Parts: sequence; structure tokens; C-alpha cells
Amino acid sequence: MKSVEQREKISMIAVHGGLMANFLLAVLKTGAGIFGHSPALLADGINSTSDVAYYLVITVFMRLARKPADAEHPYGHSQMDTIAALVVGAFVVTTAIAIFWDAVNDVYGLATGEKTFGGAASFAIWAALFTVALKTALYFWTRRIGKRSLSSAVQALAYDHRNDIFSASAVSLGILLGRAGYPWVDPLAGAAVSVLILLTGIQILRESSADLMDTVAGKELAEKIARLCQEIPGVKETEEIHAHRFGIYLVVNLTIGLEGELSVAAGDGIASQVEQKVIKEVEFVRRVHVHYHPARKKDK
Repeated sequence: MKSVEQREKISMIAVHGGLMANFLLAVLKTGAGIFGHSPALLADGINSTSDVAYYLVITVFMRLARKPADAEHPYGHSQMDTIAALVVGAFVVTTAIAIFWDAVNDVYGLATGEKTFGGAASFAIWAALFTVALKTALYFWTRRIGKRSLSSAVQALAYDHRNDIFSASAVSLGILLGRAGYPWVDPLAGAAVSVLILLTGIQILRESSADLMDTVAGKELAEKIARLCQEIPGVKETEEIHAHRFGIYLVVNLTIGLEGELSVAAGDGIASQVEQKVIKEVEFVRRVHVHYHPARKKDK
């Protein structure tokens, strides 16, 4: 099992790598979109520019997540990682709406004759294809790191890289068809890309929001905790099992039933054994709160 420090280190490598790549692509695609006269590539360049902005925000939040526990935050600051994922989702959704609006305006302008478009320059297509190749490599690399570190923010960034693959692929197709005599396809590709980006942004927001809310433990986790409790002498039954996520860590609240004749001290001793066993046997459980009361009498 990797240490917290190792997980944080590899997570930051993914963030910094993505930041440098997006800065390069923002300059390349924005410049190529302007001078190559490609609305779709320019929109994609704006998307990369926004990526740079929220990568900087992610860096700040993930550094805050590494702060140790204190009096005001007894469980640490790990939830900053999930908040960072929310920030990513919000940026993705906002960017998608902006790209869609701009693309629709371009298509309308071409349809009404207010705008003219003779096709993008040849170097624009090479910029788009380079983006596809780079983002494909970044997606697989970041996804692998996200699985190793179990970081919500890094996994959200992997989704964003995947978005950019779809985006750059649509841009490439739009530029090619635009140069072939179908000028409306270039901006229309930007609109199609924005819909894909929007759907991914919504997915990121849903997953990260769920992590911030109190949840009942999943069936597999609940069964494992119940089984561990039954291995402790004196535990007659396991009732409620709830879990709250703090970044990659969990805090568990559970209720057990004991013999009613036991003293408070004896009950406390059994509860402590349950707490220690769950923390030891269940990965990522940081703290366990055990409530106990007399077990319900079963009908004979």
C-alpha cells in the first residue's frame, strides 16, 4: 500500500505535467486558430487556455489538501481534493457553454451571409492532429496515476484530457471538411465538441458532489465491516453502518448490539476492539466511531 506522501507526490506530477502540456497547446491552438482562420481550432485554444487557469486552481487546492489535521479540521484537509474536482467540473461546464455559444454564432453568421469563410490554413490541421496525439498520451498517463493515487482531482483531469481528444478530433474533421468546401462544418464541429465537454463536466460534478455528502457504505464494504464486527467476542449484532468520505479516506460510524448485562467499561472495551480491527483491516478507513447498546432479544 502506497503511503500518503507517495500518493500526493504522483498526483502533483500529473497536475504539473498537464499544466505544462495545456500551456503549450493553449499558445499553439489559439495562435493557429487566429492566423489559420479556423473558428473550431480557436475555440479549442480557448478551451486549453481555461484548462491552464483551472490547473493552477487545482494545484492550490491539492497543496491545501496536504495540510495536517488541526483543531478546526480534526480529519485533515483531504476533502480539498474533492473540492478541486468540483472546480474542474465547474470550469468544464462553463467552457462548454462558451464554446457552444460562439460556435452557434459562427454558424448563424455563415447561414445569413454576415460572415464568410474560405477554409482554414493547412497548418491548422497539423495543430489539431498534434493535440489529438498529445492528449491521447496524457489521458492514459493521467488515468493510470489517478487509479494509483485514488485522487478525485486527478481522475477528473483524466476525464478532461479525454474530452480534449474528442474535441481535437472534431476540430480536425471540421478543418478538413471546411477546406474541402463545406465552411459551416468547421464552426459546427466546435458546437458538437462543446456538447461532449458539457456531458463530461456534469459527470465530474455528480461524482465529486457525491463524495462530499454523507453516504451509506456500499454493500461490499458494509458486509466486510459487519463480518469483522462478528469476529469480536461479545458482539451480538451489527446494525447501522455509515461512511463519510474525506478525500480518499473514510470515517465510519456503526452501531453494535451487546449483552445488556455488561458493564459500561466492558462495553467500551469491546467497542475499542471493533474500532481497532476495522481500521486495521479496511484500507483507507481513518477513524471509526462505534455506538453500542443492548442487543435486541430475538423471538424464540
